[in-house]
Amino acid sequence: MEIALGGDLANKLYIGNLSYSTSENEIRDLFTTAGNVVSVNLITDKFDGRSKGFGFVEMSTEAEAKAAIEELNGKSLGDRTITVQEARPQENRGGSSYGDRRPSGGGRSGGSGGYGSRGSRW
Repeated sequence: MEIALGGDLANKLYIGNLSYSTSENEIRDLFTTAGNVVSVNLITDKFDGRSKGFGFVEMSTEAEAKAAIEELNGKSLGDRTITVQEARPQENRGGSSYGDRRPSGGGRSGGSGGYGSRGSRW
């Protein structure tokens, strides 16, 4: 099976279906079987700090990243069968600026926008 990795993410891998108790050291130990691990980043909830069950591993070369996919995708880690694949660029979720959340009609700029005829809630 030919695996083509490309772009700036050529050495970065997505790891999914992890147990919430999996540690970065366990991931590092597993991935060193495929080559040199540059970094491990397990994603955690920003409010409670618990694992979200996925993360990212950066390998030192594209060849090592390909080897990790071939060797580790579908492998058991703890009580889970993990997914290992090429990381993709983060999607722009939009709606992140205040202006995107303002009601139509302009709010303070004179339109009603749910704020009454004076253009302000206050």
